[in-house]
Amino acid sequence: MKVPRVSVRNTPACLMLAMAAFLLAGCPDDSSGKIVPGDDIGLSPLEQLGKHLFFDSQLSTPPGQACSACHSPEVGWTGPAAEINAAGSVYPGAVHVRFGNRKPPASAYAGESPVLYYDEELATWVGGMFWDGRATGLTLGDPLAEQALGPFLNPLEQNMPMARLVIKRIAGSSYASLFEEVWGPGSLDFVKDVAASYERVGRSISAYEHSAEVNPFTSKYDYYLKGEASLTTQEAWGMEVFEGKGNCSACHPNQLREGGLPPLFTDFAYDNLGVPKNPQNPFYQMPRHWNPARAQWVDPGLGGFLKNAGYAPEVYEPEWGKMKVPTLRNADRRPSSTFVKAYGHNGFFKSLKEIVAFYNTRDVASWPEPEVPQNVNEQEVGNLGLSEEEEDAVVAFMQTLSDGWVPAP
Repeated sequence: MKVPRVSVRNTPACLMLAMAAFLLAGCPDDSSGKIVPGDDIGLSPLEQLGKHLFFDSQLSTPPGQACSACHSPEVGWTGPAAEINAAGSVYPGAVHVRFGNRKPPASAYAGESPVLYYDEELATWVGGMFWDGRATGLTLGDPLAEQALGPFLNPLEQNMPMARLVIKRIAGSSYASLFEEVWGPGSLDFVKDVAASYERVGRSISAYEHSAEVNPFTSKYDYYLKGEASLTTQEAWGMEVFEGKGNCSACHPNQLREGGLPPLFTDFAYDNLGVPKNPQNPFYQMPRHWNPARAQWVDPGLGGFLKNAGYAPEVYEPEWGKMKVPTLRNADRRPSSTFVKAYGHNGFFKSLKEIVAFYNTRDVASWPEPEVPQNVNEQEVGNLGLSEEEEDAVVAFMQTLSDGWVPAP
């Protein structure tokens, strides 16, 4: 196999800094099949297989990039490099001078997203995966499984040239026997049955991303719901604002789900919040082969996907610029208080305080113009009238949504 050669001679400085940060961050796996985190207690064989695949850095060209490179547990299953988050927020692929165009979304608490459909009653699209919903779930019946298969073959991400090579690498891995234990003898056939074998890869990763290891529901808020923790005065006030004056729960519902299940803090719908361009997004500097519009590129979100999928203008134009509503779970999870996380589909915002202030004052303060001026939500955000103390309270409440909280004895 011929590994692509890359040159950094004329790479812009912002890309060089992001590449350096990414390389310094390292990968959590190696060719031995060693995986992190946790001791795997409680994982089913299918979930364990999905974990191997998720953390296997050999499933890229050149080898070295796993799914976890952009979806790391210690930061809530999103981008783990503070230097990248503080700038363009878009991560390099296995070929480190190639970049996608959006910030990595969190891969946790996403498995309940339904197959993409249009809700007539609410007049909104719901479901699918990726910021633009392009992993619809219509093929496999599982949007998360379809999403899991995309990055392997994306030349801007893991850059594998074909599904057959992915299966061949898995067949030579230390966990190949587990694959056949789960899916049966011959399930790793990379000659005659590539499509079926590749589908099993997606379904295995989906099983892991559905698991309790990825979705543990161990935040302070979860213990509060069970009556095993109390919110501080500020956190309780923030929850009140979140549910009322702040309109946050309109898109990030915090009510118990059917059967008393904990809330996911997303309605899996789509919105254009008027987020400005992130001028440091490295995709603007990508060669015309990848980005013909260069600095003039505009992210159409769901509308762009619907247009490319062949829908009529009356269908895709009202969705232009809309992005999928993310979960707020683990929104502030990070390894230290100084670690920078990015928010919004393009990472324009660098703190929870900043994005809450934007939701509150977008229409009455001096924010940059929206990247996509069409279809901006002007009913639920933009001029909420929150005081700075109320903004701080909402942030304090959202900080109770980080997993790994341990209640006092």
